[in-house]
Amino acid sequence: MKRKVAVVITARPSYSRIKTALYAIKNHPELELQIIVAASALLERYGSAVNYIEQDGFEIAARVFNVLEGENLTAAAKTTGIGILELSTVFDNLKPDVVVTIADRFETMATAISAAYMNIPLVHIQGGEVTGNIDEKVRHAITKLADYHFVASKDAYERVLKLGESPESVFNTGCPSIDLAQMVLDEPSLDFDPYQKYGGVGFSPDLSKGYLVVMQHPVTTEYTQSRNHINETLQAVNGIDLPVLWFWPNVDAGADGTSSGIRAFREKNKPEQIHFFKNMEGRDFLKVLLASKCLIGNSSVGIRECSFLGVPVINIGTRQNKRERGHNIIDVGYDRQEIAKAIDFWLSNPRPAQSHVYGGGRAGEEIAQLLSKVELKFSKTISY
Repeated sequence: MKRKVAVVITARPSYSRIKTALYAIKNHPELELQIIVAASALLERYGSAVNYIEQDGFEIAARVFNVLEGENLTAAAKTTGIGILELSTVFDNLKPDVVVTIADRFETMATAISAAYMNIPLVHIQGGEVTGNIDEKVRHAITKLADYHFVASKDAYERVLKLGESPESVFNTGCPSIDLAQMVLDEPSLDFDPYQKYGGVGFSPDLSKGYLVVMQHPVTTEYTQSRNHINETLQAVNGIDLPVLWFWPNVDAGADGTSSGIRAFREKNKPEQIHFFKNMEGRDFLKVLLASKCLIGNSSVGIRECSFLGVPVINIGTRQNKRERGHNIIDVGYDRQEIAKAIDFWLSNPRPAQSHVYGGGRAGEEIAQLLSKVELKFSKTISY
């Protein structure tokens, strides 16, 4: 009998993080894939990641609508609570043999709590990393709730062991998103028109002479300052004589401040060189990044995929604080002059060397293989 593997996808980054593993699970003769799509992955204003999942040929086993409006700390906490209620019912209906949860967004806590209390073995992808904000609290809490840990780097592997997890339950698989990055390196050309394929808002400046990419999310521990933070970035890039492809923020506390700051700037300045996108299919997004002059913002894609691709990154603020990184990062504060200076540096210097901090591009296959053969358990062997 095939093992039923339930994978819960709660946001657009989660899908990119797990996509190659989903293919490997789907194609494995001893596994049955159950995809559960929840939270912002279902919402049109955050790019409707569920549409890309279906376009890629995956069947959705269940949908969980649990995002509470508000984009503040109270809404995030209540969204997590609703997720626990709804996912518990889904797990009871689907009866998976094992549940997979991804990374560190607040919605992933609902997956972990539901599976743990229902005695369903829980696999955590990308545990053991540090960032110094609420994501780190969530990540380490899920480590203690999870039964198996498929980590993305050597440092993360060692940290999970230090948290007391048994060595028999921890595996350094690398990050599945690096698998996508490897595919892009194999076919690196920007072989589509981003404006034509993905629409978006704003003018459509010529990209042939190079462009910048911006992806900046609010920081939950600094959410009241999110509008000021995004304004500094807007002012910095507005002074650069290059097109800018700007991607919408995640649904986090403070996202309303980030979004309103972008809209106010757009209405007031009507920038002709900036085009705004909601979302983009993972491989296309990586092709856009690879062809860019640099990525600006605070997304983990700058730390992970861009390090593997050798894409220059300007990392703003504290969201990726302490996260293991390659040679491609310049760290700056929420300051337009610092950001502009860093842009000038990358525009006038060679691209950084590639790094394999987060694996070499075969994580999805390894994850599926592990899921097919590990002894399923939901009790801990703690190593203190």
